[in-house]
Amino acid sequence: MIAIRPLANLDAVVSLPGSKSLTQRAMAIAALAQGESLLKNILVSDDTAILAAALRTLGVEIRQRGTDLTIRGTCGAISGTGGKISLGNNGTALRLLAGIVSLGEGPFFLTGDKRLWERPLKPLLDALTSLGVKNHTQDETGYPPVTIEGGGIRGGTVALRDIGSSQYVSALLIAAPYADGEITIVLEGRIPSLPYIALTVETMDKFGVKVVSAGDNRYVVKSGQRYRGREFTIESDVSSASYFFLAAALTKGRVSVNNINPQTHQGDIGFLPLLESLGCTVLLGKSSVELVGGEMPDGDMVFDMGEIPDIVPSLAVLCARRKGRSVIRNVPHLRLKESDRIAALATELRKTGIHAEELPDGLVIEGGIPRGTRIETYNDHRIAMSFAILGLVAPGMEIEAEICVGKSFPGFWKTLEGLY
Repeated sequence: MIAIRPLANLDAVVSLPGSKSLTQRAMAIAALAQGESLLKNILVSDDTAILAAALRTLGVEIRQRGTDLTIRGTCGAISGTGGKISLGNNGTALRLLAGIVSLGEGPFFLTGDKRLWERPLKPLLDALTSLGVKNHTQDETGYPPVTIEGGGIRGGTVALRDIGSSQYVSALLIAAPYADGEITIVLEGRIPSLPYIALTVETMDKFGVKVVSAGDNRYVVKSGQRYRGREFTIESDVSSASYFFLAAALTKGRVSVNNINPQTHQGDIGFLPLLESLGCTVLLGKSSVELVGGEMPDGDMVFDMGEIPDIVPSLAVLCARRKGRSVIRNVPHLRLKESDRIAALATELRKTGIHAEELPDGLVIEGGIPRGTRIETYNDHRIAMSFAILGLVAPGMEIEAEICVGKSFPGFWKTLEGLY
């Protein structure tokens, strides 16, 4: 457990590690590439280590030195001979690897901890089945653990409708260049976190594979393309930056975050216009973002967070300090993250004395003056970090099982201490 000290005056400059989303996508792509890649400024975290270990079992050579990762790719020829691959609670790795191992000769058994078993995979498995990849789960529920027979992916068209994760799309896109024929992916209905698909497409392009956007939510990957190894610098993580933007908003202070590309395709950069609507001032530099907190408006406000769901914990604790009723909508998939984040946020906010009500797809929060309390983290890094920042203005905040931040931001507590 860690106790959070209140902070009266915030005026700080922060530097952050590489993006978790970009690190894992670049690792997966480099593993399939021809030749050697040097990934710089990677996120060194539990999730990175889990994915690296899994890729090594598939015949990928990986060497790490500090925040640099050298990967010798397989040219799409997965040489692992099948077997068990354990992925902890790394949902991104589970989905990306489901596509990658389909290119090898299995069977591959993908598993992890009990929370990972609660994270659905059926839309991706159904899409792989339609592309000729045999797979099965226990009682065919579509939940991990999953066995993927491999043998290659044939070309064709797959449709995904009303899916709970954009990572299904990213998994198909990343593996698609090595399919036997052209692959077309058609998205229908509600698709969460669309900016992360754009991030995948952009990263594929950097490694030499073009994805053609054929109209709205339609992606075509022509056969015969191959990734080429290269040097690639990972942008700093905007999701991690969000906690320090939150700190400035809560304390009405100032934070400047270095190593941030204001034009990034990382979806969580969308937090900045939300913060402006909540009284903050945003100043964009060439490779930095400065945020100055201000007076938040009163009254009822509604936030559609479908495209940036990872920001919801930060927004929720900010709304806990805003006078008025805040409704957070369009994030039912938050129940399938490292924890049921909707339930966790409602429960922990109520412990601080704030009225919070669960909705099927979000939260209703009646703002006020939250008090410090002991926060259960549910082994969820984003619950731990968001409530830690709330502790800057809520004396007496204590965070249990604080080690869970290692999933995405092992240096969080040291960086937080630097704000004082």
